[in-house]
Amino acid sequence: MTSIYWLRNDLRLHDNECLQRMLDTGQPHLMVYVFDPRIFSMLDIGFRKSGFLRFQFLCETLMDLRKNIQKIGGQLMILQGKPEQVLSDLAKKVNAEFLFFQKEIASEELAVETALKEQLPDHCSTQAIWGKTLYHIDDAPFPPKETPLTSKAFRINLTKKTAVRPLIDTPTDLSNSIEFREWGTIPTAKEIGFTHEEIIENTTNHYEGGETTALDRLQYYTFETEQLTNYRWTRNRSLGMEYSSKFSPWMALGSLSPRLIYWEVKRYEKEIKKNASTWWLVFEVVWRDYFKYSAIRHGNKMFAEGGIKDRDVDWKYDQELFDRWRFGQTGIPFVDAHMRELNATGFMSNRGRVNCASFLTRDYKIDWRWGAAWFECQLLDYDVCSNWLNWNTQATEIWYTNPVHQSLKYDKKGEYIRTWIPELQEVESALVHAPWLLEEKETISDYPHPIEIYKKWTRSINNIKKASVG
Repeated sequence: MTSIYWLRNDLRLHDNECLQRMLDTGQPHLMVYVFDPRIFSMLDIGFRKSGFLRFQFLCETLMDLRKNIQKIGGQLMILQGKPEQVLSDLAKKVNAEFLFFQKEIASEELAVETALKEQLPDHCSTQAIWGKTLYHIDDAPFPPKETPLTSKAFRINLTKKTAVRPLIDTPTDLSNSIEFREWGTIPTAKEIGFTHEEIIENTTNHYEGGETTALDRLQYYTFETEQLTNYRWTRNRSLGMEYSSKFSPWMALGSLSPRLIYWEVKRYEKEIKKNASTWWLVFEVVWRDYFKYSAIRHGNKMFAEGGIKDRDVDWKYDQELFDRWRFGQTGIPFVDAHMRELNATGFMSNRGRVNCASFLTRDYKIDWRWGAAWFECQLLDYDVCSNWLNWNTQATEIWYTNPVHQSLKYDKKGEYIRTWIPELQEVESALVHAPWLLEEKETISDYPHPIEIYKKWTRSINNIKKASVG
């Protein structure tokens, strides 16, 4: 008999319980990743569920994982198709007794798990392992279906009554692998179905997929540069790689364990410095846990028109307005700069996400689910729970974020705006935050004018006018 480990969003060797459980069987094993075509399917609103940059990041991650597995005597099989069918056929072929996989949360992923269990041969049983959170779900002081409704209540209950588990050792020998003649290849963009027009040339090279780069980034941000010490005071910026950890893209695919981040921060506090910044970084990882637990509680309500609060909102479905937003052509520089960075790199700061989501849902009044779907398509760090529940918060809670005020506050000199909006590079005054205020002879001809200047921006606009002559 043999054991199969189906890798999903847990693409790493360190701190990997699924991997350890497979090795504990002592059986010949097979590690496999399956490219599911449904992940890259076209949506009715005109773009893919997962875009090219996410595909590219995934391919880099798998190449790195395969190389690391080979270094310790193992191999990674890469296949294409619906996992429930592909893995069922594979289990029959290798006479598998166990099929290990990381347990997922949302309905689409759970449907695949259910279909897989139904199609597997009788001699093979599934072993669904929890491994997505900092605090293990079995250790929580409340049932997941009774997760506290506020992040504060969740955090206090969880952190005061639960301990973070120790790290699982990284294996040093994977040589007990089943022998195969063909291990499969990573598909090309064309094989997945991407057109030439969809392929984006990402020239930043900031986010290279894979566990190797993830571990390098963790050490760079902490012990090498000690940038973690300043995180509390830089986290709301948008320009560059130094203002925040940028761990999230690697965490999304499971190339970086939240527990490793936690224990490295604890080591940092002992050896370098313990301050508000180290607390804040752990706070953000716990916030990530909150969304995952909340997704279990709310289920498919997190995808509903009214969100988890059942809000009654008369949303617009204006494709032209939506396209202005998603392509960074709203005429609001702080929004457009962030959207252009997202489309070019697959990343956007937290400050940008808040402003862009608020603008789409509160000013344009476009159905928030369109925006959440675009973020799902584009974000390297896309996580179903964090993405959709963050959008729930911005679209259906009481908060409004004024992008004109925020622009002047968080990008006072306009450096971020000028980086991503070349049309505004020559605007040296504070009017870069509100270019529609330029005199007619100075108007930027190739940058769009906003469709509306909202009265609620008046005070912020007046502050920009004062700053521009000060």
